[in-house]
Amino acid sequence: MRGGGEGAAIFSVVVNVLVGLVTSLIGGGFVWLWERGKRARVLRRKADFFGLVPGETCFIVIGNKHNARGVATHKEIRAMIEVATLAGQLGCDVATESSDDFRGSNDDRTEFCIGGPLGEANLRAGGHLAAHLPGVSILPYGQGPESVAFVVGGRRYLFRKNEVEYALVAKFTPPQATRPVVLVCGQSSLANQAAIHFLKRNHRQVADALDSVDRFCVLIKVADIGTYGFQGASLERDMTGAAFTAS
Repeated sequence: MRGGGEGAAIFSVVVNVLVGLVTSLIGGGFVWLWERGKRARVLRRKADFFGLVPGETCFIVIGNKHNARGVATHKEIRAMIEVATLAGQLGCDVATESSDDFRGSNDDRTEFCIGGPLGEANLRAGGHLAAHLPGVSILPYGQGPESVAFVVGGRRYLFRKNEVEYALVAKFTPPQATRPVVLVCGQSSLANQAAIHFLKRNHRQVADALDSVDRFCVLIKVADIGTYGFQGASLERDMTGAAFTAS
């Protein structure tokens, strides 16, 4: 009887160990699946925000340095790299087009148009602004304090180089296209890079502040540039209503 009792005790211990192992494996499996699902949801929300579809091709419209056709600044290249890494993370291929030469619709490709129109830096950006964002004006380059200022909804956002700079980021789908345009129009190439970097990291918070991620226009503020560079960006305002309405 004693031997039988010891055998039962050993059997009970083994069963408990096996149950513990199975429970741990199942629990670990659920955690892994939950984490995987969570990551998939985050990536899906990011793809929806930027209008990207995994497996498809997007393209970046390359601009020029102000008043210097055929020359791109280092920060402009960094802005393009930010978009390319975003697309790669979401499983998209990337192509490039020149703002000097590319004409026509973006059709079934999501377009990232980077840069403002002043000084012929990005002529396509000027066309997008005129056609789709009638409530946005950009004051011309000059010596006064309002040089390169954005005017939206009757308010002016001044450009203070290397102190406080702004970028408008708008998303819209032209009538002849099936994929959106994402226009990143900064007062400088640093502001362009800052806006893309900020939205990549904070798209969820920005999306929660918008009525819709299908069409929007937000103003990104870049402050404390001397300390934080392009990483000192924040959401200034949702400009959707004013930007898409003629003033």
